[in-house]
Amino acid sequence: MRLEGKKIGFAITGSHCTIEEIIPEIEKIVNQGAEVLPIMSETVLNDKTRFGSPEKWTKKIKKVTGQKIIDSVVKAEPIGPQKLLDLLIVAPCTGNTLAKIANGIIDETVIMAAKAQLRNQNPVLISISTNDGLGLNFKNLSELINTENIFFVPFGQDNPSDKPNSLVSRSDLLVEAAEKALNDKQLQPVLIEYKGI
Repeated sequence: MRLEGKKIGFAITGSHCTIEEIIPEIEKIVNQGAEVLPIMSETVLNDKTRFGSPEKWTKKIKKVTGQKIIDSVVKAEPIGPQKLLDLLIVAPCTGNTLAKIANGIIDETVIMAAKAQLRNQNPVLISISTNDGLGLNFKNLSELINTENIFFVPFGQDNPSDKPNSLVSRSDLLVEAAEKALNDKQLQPVLIEYKGI
């Protein structure tokens, strides 16, 4: 088991259309023997969308991980001083979350988790899902792609004709990217043609 014995934080943000496809990846990580600590953004915990309710997501995540959800800045802060995680995965990572990590704006649970993990110089793996990755958020993406201890699940344009600025990571590469990040390596190639999974 390549992830056996690892403590992995899995932080879910409000790209609601992508949450369903990352749940099987959490299951794969758990099945490899890792302990997964779920972390959920305020948006996922509070907003009902056409993709599902907060109750739906919390129930699924608790069932898959068998853990209580870290659901506040106060609960996420100990990740740093207590050195709780070998790896933090942010998936899906919205453009808003990407921008806040890049600019050190610590006002949400997931951002605090990322800050706490980076404080220990431990890896953070980002699985991007944003409509403005090649727009306003491109500067934040370029900042983080060159930041030590931050890694990316390979990504590409999911709909270049209708949404030319949109970028989405390939969820099926998440586990492989996690294994690389734990060894301080970036899964290559980072930029891929996105054809869905």
